[in-house]
Amino acid sequence: MKSKKIRWGILGCGRIAHKFASDLRTVDSAVLQAVASKDENRANTFSETYNATTCYDNYQALVSNPEIDVIYIATPHTFHFEHTLLCLKHKKAVLCEKPMGISIAQVQQMIHLAEQNEVFLMEALWTAFLPHYQFVKELIVSKKYGEILEIKADFGINVAFDTENRLYNKELGGGSLLDIGIYPIFLALDLLGVPKEISAKATIGKTVIDEDCEVELKHNNKVASKLFSSIKKKTTTEAIIKLERAEIVINGRFHEPSSVTVTEGNKYETFNFPVETFGYNFEIEHVNKMLQQGNKESDIMPLSKSLELIATLDTIRKRINLEY
Repeated sequence: MKSKKIRWGILGCGRIAHKFASDLRTVDSAVLQAVASKDENRANTFSETYNATTCYDNYQALVSNPEIDVIYIATPHTFHFEHTLLCLKHKKAVLCEKPMGISIAQVQQMIHLAEQNEVFLMEALWTAFLPHYQFVKELIVSKKYGEILEIKADFGINVAFDTENRLYNKELGGGSLLDIGIYPIFLALDLLGVPKEISAKATIGKTVIDEDCEVELKHNNKVASKLFSSIKKKTTTEAIIKLERAEIVINGRFHEPSSVTVTEGNKYETFNFPVETFGYNFEIEHVNKMLQQGNKESDIMPLSKSLELIATLDTIRKRINLEY
């Protein structure tokens, strides 16, 4: 696949797929080859909006198209497993929206099939590829301000109760943890590694999903991450990283294109990273590069990180007695 344009397919035409397709148009090395939705009208409208070459009213036709290199899976959480396996069985590279699965057993099976068929697979945790987050990672890795002492991160939105909304639908993997709580947890794991201890408590709503979830992770050297997510309370959605000689704040909302404030003593500086897109183009460019190089997994979001992430999420769900 050296140097050629990477031909994308999109499976599912919901809200996040629109943002993804909009940003894909800005990537020179990508072309939107086909889209698929079980709703024919939705597929047609989506295809026309983003100039896809082809559209389908079923997923089988999408994965059978020989003109597609990679498929972005944008369906609800509980369908990720089924749809990823469908793509991998047809030897299509996959970028699967987070969470990659709703249990470690699912993710292990997805990875096994990708390895068996020698196909690229990556979880779409777009934050990892954003310029402001890469900047923070570089500062931490450089040890310029010493070791991390503590991380605090939250992600809260106020969504009116509605049984039709997927966030309140247990069958669709609803709740705060898997949808938005995954971002603070990813941040903690990415910067501090797998936790040694996990404690959590949650408010379980009447549709038996977590309306909010409070998590504390203890890492090596007893460093703690204090994390919070909610679909009932709006928060600043910022991340505060305390180091030995400074404090780094990823300003709200930390998981999407944002600014970073570094405070050292009584001096502070804010670094801005303006982008003209939603920000999905950075992960698209990365996937294109991986495919052009013939890689079967990402060097920034490798499958080992997806396993660590889902293992942590599984443990948290056990702590709060939440099953899907």
